[in-house]
Amino acid sequence: MRTTSAFRTVGFYTALVLLCLFAAFPALWMVITAFKQNTDLYDPNNNPFLFNLPPTLSNIEFLFTQTNFPIFLWNSLFIGVVVVVITLVLAVPAAYSLARLMGHWGEHSSIAIFLVYLIPPTLLFIPLYEIVTALGVANTVWSLILVYPTITVPFCTWLLLSFFRSIPREVEEAALTDGCSRVGVFFRVALPLAVRGITTCIVFAFALSLSDYIYAAVFVSSTASRTVSAGVPTELIRGDIYYWQALMAATAIVGIPLAVIYGLLFDWLVRGFQVELPRSPRA
Repeated sequence: MRTTSAFRTVGFYTALVLLCLFAAFPALWMVITAFKQNTDLYDPNNNPFLFNLPPTLSNIEFLFTQTNFPIFLWNSLFIGVVVVVITLVLAVPAAYSLARLMGHWGEHSSIAIFLVYLIPPTLLFIPLYEIVTALGVANTVWSLILVYPTITVPFCTWLLLSFFRSIPREVEEAALTDGCSRVGVFFRVALPLAVRGITTCIVFAFALSLSDYIYAAVFVSSTASRTVSAGVPTELIRGDIYYWQALMAATAIVGIPLAVIYGLLFDWLVRGFQVELPRSPRA
């Protein structure tokens, strides 16, 4: 029995180590490539996973001084922050209203709202483009600020519905009995108890704004208004010339901080999805 248990333990940790190496390999290769010299990267006799020549910072210098990467970073940050604000302003009151003020009609509406999120973006592409053109914001960052909330608001409203429904009504009724208004209950009771769901919505809205490529590449063609997801491949892939080191450097600069933030907030976000339902008064 001890031998079998030892084999299981060794097999478990071996599989765990292999899985970690498999998951970390793309990031590791990306970082190594970002600091490689051209003669080191393009020599087929060199080991691609090691520094055969001294590492260099020239690729990062090229990225920030010879391309529009700083502009792409600023546009992505600006669009992400504004989309998060719009999403929270619209989705939080809508979810609370449907959860508390609409009764059974609100429950059926939550399903309808989630179905809106399931519509493929390719089907909404043409009507959204006509709206963007009619409003005169085509080829600007405001076109993406107008389009992204059509994706984030339905999903975040549906997500927050579960959080607000998990808050016992007795807590709000006690606040109302103590003289608190309905608006006061919303700000002083409901919002603090739903902070995990709101944090999850912030992460989702910002990540979607940063990672979208289809709308960012089609609605915006001006370099001054492009985001990282559309601007980096356009700027660093010129015909059949690929600036691999700069591409990997741009990916690492954006991806590694986000990965660290996700890692720090992982437990928080997972607990955010595990909504505890209120206990029945008869329990």
